Amino acid sequence: MSKIEVDQITQQSGSTLTVGGGACKTATVDATTVTIGRSGGTVSLASGATQSGFGRTGTVDWQTGSIKTANFDAVSGQGFFCDTNGGAFTCTLPSGSAGAIVSIQDYRNTFDTANLTVTPQSGEKINGGDGSVVLSTEGEGITLVYIDSTIGWRSIQDNDFSKIGSTFINATGGTITSTPTCRIHTFTGPGSFCVSAVAQTPANNAVGYLVVAGGGGGGQAIGGGGGAGGFREGRTDPITPYTASPLVTTGHTVSVQSYPITVGSGGSGVAPGSPGDGGDGNNSIFSSFTSAGGGGGAGNTRCGPDGGSGGGAGALRTGGTGNTPPVSPAQGTNGGNGGPVNANPVGAGGGGGATAVGGNGTQPASAGNCGGAGATTHITGSPVAYAGGGGGANQNSTPQPSGGTGGGGKGGMCSTATCMAGAANTGGGGGGSASGPVCGGNGGSGVVIIRYKIA
Repeated sequence: MSKIEVDQITQQSGSTLTVGGGACKTATVDATTVTIGRSGGTVSLASGATQSGFGRTGTVDWQTGSIKTANFDAVSGQGFFCDTNGGAFTCTLPSGSAGAIVSIQDYRNTFDTANLTVTPQSGEKINGGDGSVVLSTEGEGITLVYIDSTIGWRSIQDNDFSKIGSTFINATGGTITSTPTCRIHTFTGPGSFCVSAVAQTPANNAVGYLVVAGGGGGGQAIGGGGGAGGFREGRTDPITPYTASPLVTTGHTVSVQSYPITVGSGGSGVAPGSPGDGGDGNNSIFSSFTSAGGGGGAGNTRCGPDGGSGGGAGALRTGGTGNTPPVSPAQGTNGGNGGPVNANPVGAGGGGGATAVGGNGTQPASAGNCGGAGATTHITGSPVAYAGGGGGANQNSTPQPSGGTGGGGKGGMCSTATCMAGAANTGGGGGGSASGPVCGGNGGSGVVIIRYKIA
C-alpha cells in the first residue's frame, strides 16, 4: 500500500480538482472534523448520485403524478396526495429509521366525509402512542418524521389547507346556480348554508341575501286576503352587483361556519263554516335576519292580523299592521280595510304586499280590494317578484279581486268562485273566501337566497 502525507492540496490549473480514482473506487476522508465547501459556495451531488447517512432536511418529493385513491404503502422521502372522494382508505408507513420522513395531503378536501387512516409498521409508534392516526379534517395535511423507538413517527406539521389562500367564498347548501361572476344558493325548505372557506380579501366575503317569509292564509265568509310574508334583501356593491328591489339594504359578511336556514311555510286558509281568520305565515331566517310571516286574512267583521305584511280586514274593520316587528327598511305594508257592512255588495280588504298596502273593500265592492304589490329583484340573475298580498273577497260582484304581483292569490267572488292560494316560495298571501263552501286560500311558502362573488 502506497502512502502520501501532505498538509495541503492546492489546485494549480483549470477549474476542477478531482480526488478519487473514478468508477468502482472509494475515496475516504478520515478526520474528526471534515469541512466541504466554503462560505457562499455550493455543495452538490452529481446527476444520478445518491447520498446516505446525512438524513433529510425536512422536505419530501411530492408524487404529483400518482394521486392515491386506495390503500397504499408510503415511501420515505416522498409526499402523497390522497383522494378519499371514492371512500376511506389507509396509508401504511414504511419501517422506521432515524430521519425517515413522509408527508400526506388531502387532495380534494374530503377527509371530513371519508377519512384517511395512517398506520405504522407492527410494533412502531406514532407520537409516542400505539395504533393508527385518523385524518378527519377537511383539507388536512401532515408531515411525519421517524425519531426513535420511544416516540416513533412524530408529526412535525399538521395543518388545514382548505381555508388558506382562497380567492373567494367556498360554500354548500340549497340549490346552487351561477352567473358569470356570482354563485347563488336557493333554499326552498330548511337547510344549512355551510361556508368552508373565506376569501383572503375581506371585501369578497360579503354576500347578498333575500329572506322572504310565508304568506298568510285567506279569511272566510267575506274574508280578507292574507298578508304577504316579510321581505328583506341585502346587497353589497360592487361585490355582489345586480338590480335589487327598492327595499334593499347592505349585504352581510360571512365567516367559516354553518348558517342554519329556516324557510317559513304559508298560513292555512280557513275552511268553510263560521267566519274566521286565515292562519299567519311562518318566519324565514338567515343568520341575524328574520322575516316575519304574513298576517292571515280576517273573517267577516274582524280586524286583519298583524305580520310581515298585514292581513286584509273583514267588513267595517281595519287591516292588520305590516312591518311587525319593525325593521328598516320596512319588510311589508298594512292590510286593506273592510267595506261598510251595509254596503251591497260588501268587499273585504286585500292583504298587504312588500311595497304596497292592500286594497280597501270600498263600496261598491270591486277590484279595489286587490292584494298589495310585492317587490321585484334580480338576485337570482333574472327578475322575479315576491311577497304579493292576497286579494280580499267580493260579495256578488265582479271582477274577481286579483292578488298582488309577487305570488298573491286571487280573492273569492260570490259563493262559488274559488279563491286562490299564494304561490309557493314567493311568500304570497292567500285569497279571501266570499262565502258558502269556498275555503280561504293557503298562503305561499317563503324562500331564502344567498349570492356571492366567484370571479
